[in-house]
Amino acid sequence: MATGLRPVRRDDHAAPGAGRALARLGLAGVLALGAAGCGVLAATPAPVTPAPAAPGASATANLAAAGIRTQLVAALGARRLILVDPKIPFRPGEPAELTDVPRSVYQVQLRDDPTGGFIVVYGLVSPPLAAVAGVTLATWLATGPGRVQAPQGTVHVIRQVGADLVYYRWLPGAIVDPETPNVQPALETLGIAVAVPR
Repeated sequence: MATGLRPVRRDDHAAPGAGRALARLGLAGVLALGAAGCGVLAATPAPVTPAPAAPGASATANLAAAGIRTQLVAALGARRLILVDPKIPFRPGEPAELTDVPRSVYQVQLRDDPTGGFIVVYGLVSPPLAAVAGVTLATWLATGPGRVQAPQGTVHVIRQVGADLVYYRWLPGAIVDPETPNVQPALETLGIAVAVPR
């Protein structure tokens, strides 16, 4: 039944273009809030997370080990062996306790064995800590996880020289350079021996 009333439409009471103006105002408000937020974020620097230390030798470790390097050069030089900085990266298997200890990596120059002759020097804070680290390394090398890090028959040489721990390994049954056997007795003139349990 007709009542003479017609349904009211939303735009009947709005001025022409008012809807578009409101839409523009709303968009402007959103943009203004976004810009203000960007200003706050831009003014607040993001926290910086330091990168993890790279494995192997570091400049700091090399400076700390300057004294032990001099001793290594002298001990090896007495057997006509030359100590150099390695041209390829080297990191032996090691227990978790030594993972973050500063270290320097050196290499005995072996003409016929460019991938051998590596010597790792762990720089500890004090001689007592170096002694503990030496026992830790030696004990780990005698365990299953330590044994699989090197071929059977590998000789491990660990020397404590003050607060430094010198580690060298070689395999008598697989000598490539005739000078290789001379490295161990040269290192054995330094510091105190740390025996690896059998």
